[in-house]
Amino acid sequence: MKPVVALVGRPNVGKSTLFNRFTKTRDAIVADYAGLTRDRHYGNAKLGNREYIVIDTGGFEPTAESGIFKEMAKQTRQAVAECDVVIFVVDARDGISAQDHDIAKYLRKLGKPTILAANKAEGLQAGAHLAEFFELGLGEVRAVSAAHGQNIKPLIEEALDKLQLPEQVEEDIVDPDVIKLAVAGKPNVGKSTLINVWLGEERLVAFDQPGTTRDAISVPFEKGGQKFELIDTAGIRRKGKVFEAIEKFSVVKTLQAIETAHVVLLLIDAKEGVTDQDAHIAAYCLEAGRALVIAVNKWDAIDSYERELLDRSIESRLVFLKFAEIHKISAIKRQGLAPVWKSIAHAFQSSFRKMPTPQLTRILLQAIEEQAPRRDGHRRPKPRYAHQGGQNPPIIIVHGNMLDHITDAWKRFLEGRIRKAFDLVGTPMRIEFRSQDNPFDEKK
Repeated sequence: MKPVVALVGRPNVGKSTLFNRFTKTRDAIVADYAGLTRDRHYGNAKLGNREYIVIDTGGFEPTAESGIFKEMAKQTRQAVAECDVVIFVVDARDGISAQDHDIAKYLRKLGKPTILAANKAEGLQAGAHLAEFFELGLGEVRAVSAAHGQNIKPLIEEALDKLQLPEQVEEDIVDPDVIKLAVAGKPNVGKSTLINVWLGEERLVAFDQPGTTRDAISVPFEKGGQKFELIDTAGIRRKGKVFEAIEKFSVVKTLQAIETAHVVLLLIDAKEGVTDQDAHIAAYCLEAGRALVIAVNKWDAIDSYERELLDRSIESRLVFLKFAEIHKISAIKRQGLAPVWKSIAHAFQSSFRKMPTPQLTRILLQAIEEQAPRRDGHRRPKPRYAHQGGQNPPIIIVHGNMLDHITDAWKRFLEGRIRKAFDLVGTPMRIEFRSQDNPFDEKK
């Protein structure tokens, strides 16, 4: 599970610039959420082979008692609660402030691993300008410049080194008999209702999955002879000897559940349509290569005109999820749920489908015969053979000459042929083209 780093500090100390340095983008994969962000901003980041999630927060005033600053303080506290390590950002040029003291006091009391970073330190003599920050009682001060990219790598290296993480397992061992399922969606979309219907039907006795305090709870159950492991994104709490779901939303928990799951069931609220948040979660599933099933909940609560508008919205806003099956359901009335289970199982099977090299190569050659790749100038790309390079999601490696010039349109054409041949539904698929160009190849 990816570690989480939170950037905390008073307003205008450069947290967002530092966030952009870590994520190497100005847009997080899962971007600002209305109602969740004043301001929490989440992004994926990577240092070498080490992946982590970074949270950018709004200006933190721990003692704020009203208005926008109280809400910002609330959101920052939530970010700190979700993270594994805090980077406390101060302004090297402005010097220490009363606000910095308040934040330091809060962080010391919390006891979470914390690194003190003095930003905007470019061109300053570190010793003279940073000495006063030792008053904050958080140990050594690291001089950085987010704007100029100075000392950024050592800062995040230290943050990740502070975490006592278990050794990474190189490859997840998949139990073919158990489907790890995450139910994702924005707050109040009906995740808890749907999960409680399932748990109530099966009358399960659930167990806590061992792990850190931020690990998602894992609930095993069986449906129609198929074993499942439900990974909590709605918030599942113990009630006596069983668990029940409550409506509690955590962006970090959702991202981590998606990473852990084999299949993600994305719930969309029929009354609200496809929101930005729905699209962001869907995009994260695609980025993570997770099999996906879409369920539009509260379908019974909208009329025929609204249903037509919603269908158009799904078609336009989730155009990148054409591989996913869509179901119209009512969790509270238990309508339309049976087909969802079939789609989840189908998506799982598709994600782990084994595709023999001879059959893949035959499909490739048939596709070329039907529609050859477009010429680039005087030369035409020449795919030779294909083999499977991975599962969950399926990865197809195509070898040949001049493959850098394969168009996106032909790539989609080939993907369609492979999907049809192997009945791949509900899973993203990646095709990689690897050229072995021969400089003496004939120009035809």
